Parts: sequence; C-alpha cells; structure tokens
Amino acid sequence: MTTATIHSVTIDTTGLRLDRALALAIPILSRERIKALISTGEVMKDGILTRDPARKVKIGDVYSITVPPPVTAEAEAQDIALNVIFEDEHLLIVNKPAGLVVHPAAGNYDGTMVNALLHHCAGRLSGIGGVARPGIVHRIDKDTSGLLVVAKTDPTHVGLSRQFAAHTVIRVYTAITTGVPNPTIGRIAANLARSSHDRKKIAIVSDGHGKHAITHYKVIETFKNTAALIEVSLETGRTHQVRVHMASIGHPLLGDPVYATRRSGTPLKPLLDTLIFKRQALHAGILGFVHPITGVKMHFSATLPLDIELLIQSLRNQI
Repeated sequence: MTTATIHSVTIDTTGLRLDRALALAIPILSRERIKALISTGEVMKDGILTRDPARKVKIGDVYSITVPPPVTAEAEAQDIALNVIFEDEHLLIVNKPAGLVVHPAAGNYDGTMVNALLHHCAGRLSGIGGVARPGIVHRIDKDTSGLLVVAKTDPTHVGLSRQFAAHTVIRVYTAITTGVPNPTIGRIAANLARSSHDRKKIAIVSDGHGKHAITHYKVIETFKNTAALIEVSLETGRTHQVRVHMASIGHPLLGDPVYATRRSGTPLKPLLDTLIFKRQALHAGILGFVHPITGVKMHFSATLPLDIELLIQSLRNQI
C-alpha cells in the first residue's frame, strides 16, 4: 500500500511567499501542488498547521510537508488500443490517431486517450497533482494525428511543463493547405483568443489581447495552384494555432471543417468526398525535448497516417 511522503525543509531565504519558497526547495512538486497542500492542512511549521500560502518566510524556518498518496482518478480506465512508440518509468510517447479525443470533457466523457492511458499505465502512475492520472502536458485536436508526450509522475510533469512554458520543445507538423502560400517560406505572428462570436472557435486578436502565438511554415510540394504540402514549426503552442494562422493568410488546411470556408475548399471538395476525408490535413510528426529526469535529449518522429498519404497521392495524380 502506498504511504504518504514527508518532506522537511529548512528555509534559506527571507521574504519569499511560503508556496514559492517550498516550490524552490522541493522542485519535484509544482507551486500549485504545494499551494493545494497548504490549503488542505498538509504543511506545518514547528508542529503548527499553516494554511496561508502567501505568508512570508524567514531564514531558518523549518516546515514539514506531508504529501498523501495519490487518489484514484475520476476518469474510468478503458482498454483502448494505443500506439506507444516510447515508454520508461517517467513518461511515454503516443502516436495519436485522428478521431481520438485526448481528455474527457463535455460530450466525450469516455473513450478518450486519458481513459486508454489509465488502463495502459495501471499501477504505474505516481500521481499528478495528487491524483493517479496521466499528466497531459500538451494536447492536439481530436481530428489531428501525431505525437504526444505524457508524464507518469509529478516530477516529470513539472519538468515537461516548464519546457513547454519556455517554448523549448521542438514541434513540427505536416499539413496540406488549400492553395499555395506566398511567400513559400513565412512566419506568422498573431495573437489568439476565444472568438467572441463562437466560443468553440479561436480568433486572431489585436496586440495586447489574447495569447502571443508564432508559427513558421515552409512549402514542401505544390499541387498545381490548388493545394500545397507544408512543414510547420511551432514557436508557441496555442489551441488551433496552425489551423487559425494558416487560415489568416488565406490558406486554411485542406478539409478543416471549422476554419476552411466553402469557397476556399470548393475546387477539391469532390476529391475529399471520394476519399471520405473529413478532417483537417494536419499531423504532428516531430517532437523533441530534454528528458526532465535523465537530462537526455529526446527526439521522435511519426510517419504520415494512411489517410493523409492517400490524399497526397491523389493530389499528385491530379497534376
């Protein structure tokens, strides 16, 4: 049976908030996790509970932190096949197929990648934020295929989250656009936020609003003037970033049901219908980061799924 872990910390700084000081002293725990432990009465100073994460610490203060064993995740473990291309005791890399939702939410409470991971990693999750669940550090859309890194432990989750926040993670996508972007190599910098007209969509907003977002693209192959195969590198990673940025320059992703207008997709609609291709042509093919525990540089690639391969071949045959 898993038991609680107790950390004893002697403060070596003065004037910091308690939650920040403890997060610096115990890097395997996130500041949010420590704040939660303080609020639930798991932190003591000289044998006395302290529930104020904002209290100022002093040099020489001694705190005791009890980290309870992880509780069972609310999501149900389900035996759903996963394409795991790498796994160790800290993390795993999954090549997600199009159509699989990453995280349970309204409309998709089960049958998600999290449900599959709970089954796959049964008994091997040390707890993310106090819950025995996989640490989803980043997501890709339901109908986007490709690589995801998933944390199995809290220290790994913290380390990966910091790399994503610092924008040091390498993420390269393959996509097919409607029309051919001009110039063929470009950089798109435009802030993104939820659309004020449709909360399910993301929109470009003016500077000073939304989240900073930068996308780099390069045309790899063209199919007359009707479409282009492009490589996309993310400098930032925002919801729907590639899809919105490419649409903003007049070249939405082929098959995108949200951001491609009827007019932009009309010339190739018969081809998409014939192939029964009903998703955005987008694949997360390359993922690189530093392993947060071992310090080893990790680099993974995933070949294009069959539906996109068939789409590319069909586009070539039309030339």
